[in-house]
Amino acid sequence: MSRKVSVDRMAEEISDLLQEYAGLAADEMKTAVKKAGETTRKDIRANAPAKTGKYAKSWRSKTTKEDSSSLQVTVYSPSRYRIAHLLEHGHAKRGGGRVKAYPHIAPAEEAAEEQLVNDITKALEKG
Repeated sequence: MSRKVSVDRMAEEISDLLQEYAGLAADEMKTAVKKAGETTRKDIRANAPAKTGKYAKSWRSKTTKEDSSSLQVTVYSPSRYRIAHLLEHGHAKRGGGRVKAYPHIAPAEEAAEEQLVNDITKALEKG
């Protein structure tokens, strides 16, 4: 892409191109964040302990904050949030002893973080 620009307008043209690139980069990052949120939700559902399956099915993802240059996605369990940390880390029993931990949230978070970095890097290299 080549343009003929006078020396007087060069600063304006460079600024316009940088703003255009920033807008494209923000769109790519938002797409990558949404994808990472959905992947996290799916991983938690797949790896959650399943006695009845209600806990695993309860996981949701939603956009909690969005503006022109950023996006925040939250993965949560609206109905079973009270037991998430107990299952993740284990807990003490009433009569003594401990209940085994079932780590399913932290591994999903780590995988999503890695995926997000890779997706953003690919998008910025491509664009």
